[in-house]
Amino acid sequence: MLRRMADNPGIPPAQTRRELIKETIAVGAATAIGAAAAASAADKRAPPPGGSGTTTQPAKSGNPVAITCFIRYQIDPHQLEAFKQYATTWGQIIPRCGGHLLGYFIPAEGTNDIAWGLIAFASLAAYEAYRARLRTDPAARANFEMAQSKRIILREERTFLETVSETFELPSTLVR
Repeated sequence: MLRRMADNPGIPPAQTRRELIKETIAVGAATAIGAAAAASAADKRAPPPGGSGTTTQPAKSGNPVAITCFIRYQIDPHQLEAFKQYATTWGQIIPRCGGHLLGYFIPAEGTNDIAWGLIAFASLAAYEAYRARLRTDPAARANFEMAQSKRIILREERTFLETVSETFELPSTLVR
């Protein structure tokens, strides 16, 4: 039987090998997609041809990205379309309130009740300011209320991640 983090926050939940593999695959996929978004933003910051050195121009959102808020959702699998609408609505709200939305990810195959959202920020202080703006944003409040009234999200966990730059976007060295 699995222990839940809510039951004892000091002890991580026990996982079966299958659950661990599924979660590792999901995290890897979300990380790869987030890395692709970061690479796209980096391409846009690259110096023009003939330029020298590197640029310190911020990411597309206007802010440098230092941390990523990784949100894991347990959703009602019978309400996948409602969750997709919920995520799509955040696509308009998050950038307006100061977050750099890397994306939302919904189940496609395998586990049908886990979804992910990745939002990047310049710092934890920037995240806190963003959360304060969300509390006063009418569209954000409406989206939260819609999700609660339809009970599409059963559980939500947030983890804040920092990139280990020495490991970021290392290409495959497999020679064929």
